[in-house]
Amino acid sequence: MTSLRKIQTNRANALTSTGPRTARGRARVGQNARRHGLSLSVFADLALSEEVEAVAREIAGDPTNDNIYQLARRVAEAQIDLRRVRYARHQLLCDALADPHYDMRAKMRVIKQLLTPSLANIPVPAFIEKYLSTTPEGLAKFATILSEEMKQLVAMDRYERRALSRRKFAVRAFDEARRRHRDDCIN
Repeated sequence: MTSLRKIQTNRANALTSTGPRTARGRARVGQNARRHGLSLSVFADLALSEEVEAVAREIAGDPTNDNIYQLARRVAEAQIDLRRVRYARHQLLCDALADPHYDMRAKMRVIKQLLTPSLANIPVPAFIEKYLSTTPEGLAKFATILSEEMKQLVAMDRYERRALSRRKFAVRAFDEARRRHRDDCIN
């Protein structure tokens, strides 16, 4: 259990933590929520909302039953979200693969570590020199991209699983409503 003194110290430290202080830092954190836009509803984008309506009309077939149409909209919304997530993942990987200098971020981290005063007098091994002077290609580049973008890819995976789950439940509800509607029409 955390002591009262430690809790008070943590609270005092939290009061002095005001976030980024530089204009560059503020600009960077200001873009955090806009990285890929997957948290936004499809109805926030006019083009996507029109696409949802078109897909919903195609799924529902009979526009006279409002309940079935609303359930078809839920299916369409989840399907469009799923497509958005898959497109964002594809775009992330394509952009990274197309960048000839993609591996420079990882190399810059290694160089910064080598330039620290504690490592200044240690000779650089040949394998590090080779690492810093070569650019990975093919599968090696793809592996580097996957390891560097893992956090982003995991986040996209969560969005995809959520969209798949929403679509599954929406399809079930739609099928059940359509079956009940068909049974009511027959009786």
